[in-house]
Amino acid sequence: MLAIRVMADLHIHGRYSRATSEQMSLGEIAKYAKIKGLNLVGTGDFTHPLWLKEIRENLAPEADTGLFKLANVDSPVYFMLQTEVCTIFDYKGASKKIHHVILTPNLESADQINERLARFGDLASDGRPILDCTAPQLVEEVMAVNADNMVFPAHVWTPWFSLFGASSGFDTVEDCYQDMTKHIHALETGLSSDPAMNWRLSGLDKYALISNSDCHSFWPWRIGREANAFDLPRCTYDHVISAISDNDPERFKFTIETDPAYGKYHWTGHRNCKVSLSPPEAIKFGNTCPVCRRKLVKGVEQRVEELSDRPSDYKRPNAPGFKCLLPLSEVIAAVIGTDSPAIQAVWKIYNALIAKFGDEYTVLMDAPFEEIASVVDVPFAQAIIKVRNGSAKVIPGYDGVYGQLTLDVSVSVIKAKPLATPRVQQRSMSDFC
Repeated sequence: MLAIRVMADLHIHGRYSRATSEQMSLGEIAKYAKIKGLNLVGTGDFTHPLWLKEIRENLAPEADTGLFKLANVDSPVYFMLQTEVCTIFDYKGASKKIHHVILTPNLESADQINERLARFGDLASDGRPILDCTAPQLVEEVMAVNADNMVFPAHVWTPWFSLFGASSGFDTVEDCYQDMTKHIHALETGLSSDPAMNWRLSGLDKYALISNSDCHSFWPWRIGREANAFDLPRCTYDHVISAISDNDPERFKFTIETDPAYGKYHWTGHRNCKVSLSPPEAIKFGNTCPVCRRKLVKGVEQRVEELSDRPSDYKRPNAPGFKCLLPLSEVIAAVIGTDSPAIQAVWKIYNALIAKFGDEYTVLMDAPFEEIASVVDVPFAQAIIKVRNGSAKVIPGYDGVYGQLTLDVSVSVIKAKPLATPRVQQRSMSDFC
């Protein structure tokens, strides 16, 4: 049987989550998922009563799949019931704040999960509710509803609200989930780390490393910026969950990662003082801001260094691969010389490429240089290929500031200037030595 390529973003948010676009409807999610090249997305926020109502009204179950599609609309995009929750609890005298993603195959299970979790917090307060329970309690409650449910920790390296977070996390998966660790089969890498960084911890070898956008808007520079590629007999809930749980590279082919330097917490730093430091630099300053002397926000790269027991070039054998990319809109914006991927000049170029190649992933991963250059000016084709082959440079993000893509491409044939300086004038160790 020929396999079907499934491109999946399994962690998004609906309109009732904080800092989420009010236009975030299921119809718009499906529209832009298709443009991106996704054919499977999470619903986001099924724990929120109003969003769950919209799910019931706008999605219809696809027979024998455990998935859903837009009702009465011809769309190739499947939806998987998904939500994110936050647990806050004490562990050995320290407060722990962990985000988790929950997947479930049907509305009956979603209702039962909601009924159980409502005992720990107000589910209507936010699309990502805060629950007064421990991580093991959460997993126990979810798995008691349906053995086919899946729970995995979200963006595991983010300084706040994550499993390995430097601010309020743990040093091991087992410390976090305790006797419920047996139900944890996957970890979400987050924007500021990639699989290679996670391979450095031998204790993570048993877990699949998955990537999702955690998007709060449907725009193509958000949805699908990180995703998972599967080759499956059919696009079904069971096949996806099995491929992840088994961490099978024959079915779980690769993840799409943003360059981890692009993530908002890759390096250690202090946004208010515009200080950005690599791990050795941060350690030299005692993790203290050299400007204001306050504690720095420890970046993901430094946190990985603290917990790793393998060299940086270690490659886990028989693991799914990964591709480091950046959203096409961001690449175009960098060539034009603008901070905003939402301006008309970016959309004009973006739409021309989608019209030619069908979706964004095809442009980023597969379209030949000559064919791209036949549609748009050469500097844009050069930039896309640089991102594809890993030769584009990214100034690392830090303390909530996204990384900065820098490109060395000819701009003589377009009426624009390159973005010569980063959006935030970062200060590095050389400024203080």
